[in-house]
Amino acid sequence: MALARPMRLLPSLAARLLLGPRRNLAVRAPDEALLPVVRIPRSLQRRHERREGRHRRSPQRPVLTRPGPLLVSARRPELNQPARLTLGRWECAPLASRGWRHRRARRDHFSIERAQQQAPALQTPSSDSSFADLGLEPRLLRALLEAAPQVVQPTTVQSSTIPTLLGGRHVLCAAETGSGKTLSYLLPLFQRLMGQPRLEGGPRIPSPRGLVLVPSRELAQQVRSVAQPLGGSLGLQVQELEGGQGMRRVTLQLSSQPSADVLVATPGALGKALRRQLLSLERLTFLVLDEADTLLDDSFLELVEYILEKSHIAGDPSDLADPFNPKAQLVLVGATFPEGVGQLLNKVAKPHSLTTITSSRLHCIMPHVRQTFLRLKGTDKVTELLEILKRRDRVDRTGTSGALLVFCNSSSTVNWLGYILEDHKIQHLRLQGQMPALRRAGIFQDFQKGSRDVLLCTDIASRGLDSTRVQLVVNYDFPLTLQDYIHRAGRVGRVGSEVPGAVISFVTHPWDVNLVQKIELAARRRRSLPGLPSSMSEPVPVPV
Repeated sequence: MALARPMRLLPSLAARLLLGPRRNLAVRAPDEALLPVVRIPRSLQRRHERREGRHRRSPQRPVLTRPGPLLVSARRPELNQPARLTLGRWECAPLASRGWRHRRARRDHFSIERAQQQAPALQTPSSDSSFADLGLEPRLLRALLEAAPQVVQPTTVQSSTIPTLLGGRHVLCAAETGSGKTLSYLLPLFQRLMGQPRLEGGPRIPSPRGLVLVPSRELAQQVRSVAQPLGGSLGLQVQELEGGQGMRRVTLQLSSQPSADVLVATPGALGKALRRQLLSLERLTFLVLDEADTLLDDSFLELVEYILEKSHIAGDPSDLADPFNPKAQLVLVGATFPEGVGQLLNKVAKPHSLTTITSSRLHCIMPHVRQTFLRLKGTDKVTELLEILKRRDRVDRTGTSGALLVFCNSSSTVNWLGYILEDHKIQHLRLQGQMPALRRAGIFQDFQKGSRDVLLCTDIASRGLDSTRVQLVVNYDFPLTLQDYIHRAGRVGRVGSEVPGAVISFVTHPWDVNLVQKIELAARRRRSLPGLPSSMSEPVPVPV
């Protein structure tokens, strides 16, 4: 039995040797060396094939340029997007800034082209609409004609905001920059004061009936310059209260003039005056928070909450009917939708009493302003800026050109850049938050009047300031947030601008590239910028 079992295995063993792979059975020459067998893992083979395919360049195909205007024009023509093409929400977009984090992308650029000539705020549904149709009194209309004869037709935001405010509602107005928001609250403010009697007695300290709260002294000067001619024609006193010059200056401002009907103030100066009982808000009937997104920031929030506590905010429109028991109507205005408004308003008013008015172009790329993005090395930014200024000087010799704003992220950069422009004999002005108040006063007004055509500034010049003569905005330092980019770009292409506007942004850091890609993607999809959510969910928005 033991011998029969191995005999049965012999045929199967022979079949395996004959039918199996014939390895090492080849006849070798006697002097042929035996070579080692090296097996390469499949993963390494795939990696090698991918690397070879990457280096193997395919022949370049000619780029077919379709006729017609472009929405996005890039240095590489294959990344252009025609104006008639809109990418879907979930469609993959070939971004021109996709590889900008790599150093090889330096000197690359792309532009978001101008899609229309007119500002969206001027495109009203009815071309025959007038301020008289909004419910304004004839006396106020005559004062508007005397103070601002160039203002003939209301903008889209004014047509929606003014009737709502005249109805006594609290309003949150969020619309794009340069859409005429200042007049949209000043006109209802003056009409409300015209219909109220002046109360005798009460506090002996100044007690304004209207208050406009703004985040900066420059914006306070601008709002006063708009409100004062209107108030003068109506017999109403408009006064400005600005800080930065000590408590003695605040006391002098409040005591040297009669009690104002309308007070334009910054939070710091107004908070000091209230704490020292130099001012009372007992008779306040109209309260405006201009640039509300900035005022509700952490730097101002505590002061604003204190001012709202001192104000008697009306619970609903019926509380505004009694002239002998004044209650304040609340208006919040901004170019970006402020977050945290709901929690703040719940402390001072009923949520259902607020009407939200939003523009259809809120948080969107301005379609009437050309916006260019340059990928640069940090050391190349000065050279590029000087080239832009020299190119502008050549245009000045052949024709008229507008003014130029250069934005930096810090006061030290503004000063350093100013020294460089002085070395190149370029006349300019500087505006930054660390300047002494006496030196800072009036700088932006001088720029508006045309004393200089170049202004180096930080973001204090990006909030609400009227800059109709500005033709070009240069972001020397790319803004840190999308909100800041919206405000900076909003200095051009405003209602009443004399020249078409453009924006040029220098992109240097990786975090700059992240924001640029969000802007480019929103432009290609024609959607609002991401990351700007609103916390206001209870009131129903009124679309403009």
